[in-house]
Amino acid sequence: MKAAIIKEYGDVTQLEITNTNKPVVNNDEVLVENVATSINPIDYKARQGLLQSMFNWQFPVILGWDVAGKIVAIGDQVTDFNIGDEVFARPDIDPLGLNGSYAEYTAVKADKLALKPSNINFEQAAAVPLAGLTALQMLRQLNLQAGQKILIQGGAGGVGIFAIQLAKQMGAFVATTASANNSEFVESLGADLVIDYHRNNIDEVLSSYDAVLDTVGDIERGVSILRSGGHFVTISSSLTDDQKAISDKHVMAGWLQPNGEDLALLANEIESNHLKVVLDSTYPFTTDGIQSAQKRIETHHARGKVVVKIKDKA
Repeated sequence: MKAAIIKEYGDVTQLEITNTNKPVVNNDEVLVENVATSINPIDYKARQGLLQSMFNWQFPVILGWDVAGKIVAIGDQVTDFNIGDEVFARPDIDPLGLNGSYAEYTAVKADKLALKPSNINFEQAAAVPLAGLTALQMLRQLNLQAGQKILIQGGAGGVGIFAIQLAKQMGAFVATTASANNSEFVESLGADLVIDYHRNNIDEVLSSYDAVLDTVGDIERGVSILRSGGHFVTISSSLTDDQKAISDKHVMAGWLQPNGEDLALLANEIESNHLKVVLDSTYPFTTDGIQSAQKRIETHHARGKVVVKIKDKA
């Protein structure tokens, strides 16, 4: 099969399309023929070698954690899915780095799968799993309740677009940071208040918030606007011991847990037209395409999700 690999850590030029073996399917897994995948910040951080303390990979490594395609093989223990099902998933991270989604095929444990929403295409489906699950699970970690005020830092990004919509569904007042060019866009997703981060720091205009979801690494200011007893979670930076030890606020780092049930919940919201999927751009599955897609994510200016189209159809 064709896959995009890296042979060592470094810049985008390390990414190249090559031929490699299909994954071997275990009893509790299915083999998905991928139609599309998407790019996330974790992808370029992993490529740069910034996550070596978490992953003991052996090169070459296939990156990618968003699958959208059709099941072509099934393990003996799988009973909830069938060959031919159109699915999407955020697979488990392969400890060897050989089973990423920048490939024509990915093996996925059945409990991480959900059926693809029927009203979106595979490129849109590929945009959902990692970012959508992160948004959903971080809002739970924040213990967000109806009537509360939440700040979502980086509302136009991959996680932000889902977090704004889900927080509004939970009945919260949603503030977010965005550039002036993205103000109308995040308002269209449901944001009640938009702060242009080029003109104002959040601590100059906000105070006594119940919750903050940080996707940009602005920890000090995010924590400072919380009320006593408020909840803060970051998905983009490490916390210092002092930040973890703040006594009157709940300050946490978040990491998603792949979960097929949560993904099915998101699929239902999409099929009910309660959750929009927004694509920033789509790139071809070529060496230049995969490199350009990661470059786009590294700008931190993508409006929605960056997708790579692996093939025309399943």
